[in-house]
Amino acid sequence: MLASLKEVCAIAEKEHMAVGSFNTPNTESLWAILDAAEALNVPVIIAHAQCHDYAAPLDKIAPLMVTAAKNAKVPVCVHLDHGEDFDYCKRAIAHGFTSVMIDCSTLPYEENVKGTAEVVQYAHERGVDVEAELGALPAREGGAGEAAANPEELYTKPELVPDFLARTGADALAIAFGTAHGIYKTKPVLNMDIINKVREKTNVPLVMHGGSGISHEEYREVIRRGVTKINYYTYMSYAGYAAAKARIEKERAGFYHDLALDAEKAMYENILTTLKVFSGK
Repeated sequence: MLASLKEVCAIAEKEHMAVGSFNTPNTESLWAILDAAEALNVPVIIAHAQCHDYAAPLDKIAPLMVTAAKNAKVPVCVHLDHGEDFDYCKRAIAHGFTSVMIDCSTLPYEENVKGTAEVVQYAHERGVDVEAELGALPAREGGAGEAAANPEELYTKPELVPDFLARTGADALAIAFGTAHGIYKTKPVLNMDIINKVREKTNVPLVMHGGSGISHEEYREVIRRGVTKINYYTYMSYAGYAAAKARIEKERAGFYHDLALDAEKAMYENILTTLKVFSGK
């Protein structure tokens, strides 16, 4: 069933879990995510990242995502991940997405506030929730995750949170505390005290980006400290790639649909394991 970001986050908070948000740049990932969520009977977020538009143009993938969410047996939020500009957010909203993320995190603070507030006003007038980001991750979405020279400079500053939320009206806040997008080249060092300090400043759902590659124990800890939504994609996608690669190495000739099915099954197993950790099942 189609649900809003607020609705799935409310379920997660009530159940003391985190809702998983997974990018869907192809139908195999879309089916794998929904099948895993239904198997565990947990809410889920299917997301389209603007940087994936080359692989799955919004106008093509959006109708599939919205229809699949409506037909799902669990609450499903259809989300725009890392929207890079106002116009792209508008397009996602027009397609029926129930939430959008506007990512102005690399801009100066006042520009982040202005850009976020603009999207929030437009989205709220149409009944759509908005996620914003304060602080920044070392690698952009789709990049390789590695530690920054001075990671503290990118961390979310808790003292800015009340002002940012009051002036933007964002419904969820992505915070930076040591994670990065992509496959980690070095083990991330998480400053989890930032979660506590931000949680003291607000009750809005907090979001962890760069979730792949984090240990199960670290996931449980960030959830315990107050993270409600966790973005996860890279290692799920790599599991699908590895499965397809294994078939190619085993068979000199074959059919693409068999590769796709192997990839879907591998992603399903990866997502199932991940959702069990997020939900405590």
